[in-house]
Amino acid sequence: MNQPVPDSTRLRARWRDGEAAIGAWSVSADPLVAELVAATEADVVCVDAQHGYSDTATLPGLLASMRVVGRVPLVRVRWNEPGQIMRALDAGACGVVVPMVNNGAEALAAAQACRFPPNGIRSWGPLWSARPILPPEQADAETMCVVMIETAQAVANLAEILATPGVDAVYIGPNDLALSSGFGRQTYRNSEAVDDLLTSVLTAAKAAGMPVGMHCSDAAMAHHWRDRGASWLTALTDMDVLASGLQTAVEAAQQR
Repeated sequence: MNQPVPDSTRLRARWRDGEAAIGAWSVSADPLVAELVAATEADVVCVDAQHGYSDTATLPGLLASMRVVGRVPLVRVRWNEPGQIMRALDAGACGVVVPMVNNGAEALAAAQACRFPPNGIRSWGPLWSARPILPPEQADAETMCVVMIETAQAVANLAEILATPGVDAVYIGPNDLALSSGFGRQTYRNSEAVDDLLTSVLTAAKAAGMPVGMHCSDAAMAHHWRDRGASWLTALTDMDVLASGLQTAVEAAQQR
């Protein structure tokens, strides 16, 4: 069996080619759903352990289901806490997305939790064997640390976050960023101020040579921000697609 490909490798290849990656978001804790999501042609899949349903007990099984079809996904951890980051990596994630990072010190803490000494503080303890256990230096090179920009404080400290060693990309959470910045549930579609805010983060990241992703509510939003230079766009979430597909199928069946 061919060894599964880390999505960190897929992402870096896209970015080297100057292309944006289109991603899927997985919130289900069901291994079958995880396998179906992983088997798509999405450039990257992220398992959401923050707002999704996976936890310490279910995450290894979800990641194993994805490896079966050749994918090693990223995981959004619940919080910027070293134990949670290391646990996700030990369970088989190729990298982590770390929420609510507000400054350079917090970004550095996340990056160091992803790497073994002397580059970080990660403890040795991989839990899986679907492919050979990598030596620490190779694991450090393949592991991806993505920090989220989703607070007004993070925007104020954006320059130091972008300059943090070991941070491989930033990922904009537009909903929390709008809330934190006093714009409530407004979006770029109905608020010029929100549009300017998102654009300012995107522009600063690109100027620093840092790949920047954005969480998108639909394909139209993904296309919009891809055309404006974002490097990674989340275009679909598994449960949203399932709900929409079921509703469409029921409506089609009920037609007379």
